[in-house]
Amino acid sequence: MKYLPTKIVKTSSLCLAFSLTFFTAAALADAPDTGKSGSVEGIAKEKPSEGPSVKVDEGYMVPYTMTIPGTDLTIDMVPVPGGSFLLGSPEDEEDRGEAEGPQIKVNVDPMWVAKTEINWAQYKEFMSLYNVFKEFEREGIRPVDESNMADAITAPTQLYEPSFTYEYGERPEQAAVTMTQYAAQQFTKWLSRITGEQYRLPTEAEWEYAARGGKATAFSWGDSADDIDDYAWYYDNADEGQEAVGTKKPNPFGLHDMHGNVAEWTVNQYTEDGYESFAEKAPINATEVVQWPETSSPCVVRGGSWEMDPEELRSAARLASDDIEWKDSDPNFPKSPWWLTDYPSRGIGFRLFRSYKPLDKETITKFWDSTSGEVQLDVESRVMEGRGGYGLVDEKLPEVIKAMKENQ
Repeated sequence: MKYLPTKIVKTSSLCLAFSLTFFTAAALADAPDTGKSGSVEGIAKEKPSEGPSVKVDEGYMVPYTMTIPGTDLTIDMVPVPGGSFLLGSPEDEEDRGEAEGPQIKVNVDPMWVAKTEINWAQYKEFMSLYNVFKEFEREGIRPVDESNMADAITAPTQLYEPSFTYEYGERPEQAAVTMTQYAAQQFTKWLSRITGEQYRLPTEAEWEYAARGGKATAFSWGDSADDIDDYAWYYDNADEGQEAVGTKKPNPFGLHDMHGNVAEWTVNQYTEDGYESFAEKAPINATEVVQWPETSSPCVVRGGSWEMDPEELRSAARLASDDIEWKDSDPNFPKSPWWLTDYPSRGIGFRLFRSYKPLDKETITKFWDSTSGEVQLDVESRVMEGRGGYGLVDEKLPEVIKAMKENQ
């Protein structure tokens, strides 16, 4: 494990004024936030002659490439079949952590999972919304109030000290890092609202199922770490920080970097007793294996990063976030709800998940907006002080931004 920036220590531990009519989701208040009607992205009527596919009622779930509206940036989504598995690690697994059990049977519905982690090119498009929303606020464009707050997001504030976040590069293809769980949630809400599809962070049960790729072994390739160099960026082979996404072999589901490169956010609150509270309910659906956060930390991060050792990259390994330590260098009060500053946050990122069947409005809202009262208060405090702001997000937003830039 690497502790930076002080020294490296090896351990075996774990503006524009114009009038515009804007839309809100009020008309969809009683329906799932699915967005589009008609054809569904990623569904084909006939089974493709090659490549992965998953049989469903409408035909076949297939891989698809989503273009972020208003940009040339794309994200590849891969269909993952549903099934059942044992969440957590068996008691005899080497390097097992106590909070990785007890193992419980979990049922997982079909879903699409991003082929790679979110990279800087994609995340910086989201970051750019901060200045956009500030301009909207100054010019009275698309105002946010109590009637449409459900359709709004906050964008990450400008970096107080960019040299930390970008210490190991900000190349477009590199995995994006140092965002908080809340910031990652807001990214998924933004992308969902402008595309009309439901993108989100996973529950940790969904994440582990996707990472295992149908395997019950410690890693998606087997129990031994001997082949780790083929599949993962970790302590021994990534001395210069996070790498470009998708440069190692994929797991059996076709997903890259589920082990290593950057660890990935889930929506779960971390609990010391592991899955004890779910044991009597098993078998249980993966979207229900959730302890919704009541505080900003500890929350669950999965997969391990380039700064970590092989045992921390196991499919069942859990990492608990710690806002006190992970934001120690942040001079702001309250600490930023969007950015982390200290180890191991230079190895913390995320990827997109999307359910085959859209989640109901109440549930998807929990995935998109923090359930932690602590985070909510921090965000409100920042906004009231002018160090943050809300912006309406819908399918019209990219057009509004384009028009604003053309008239500047």
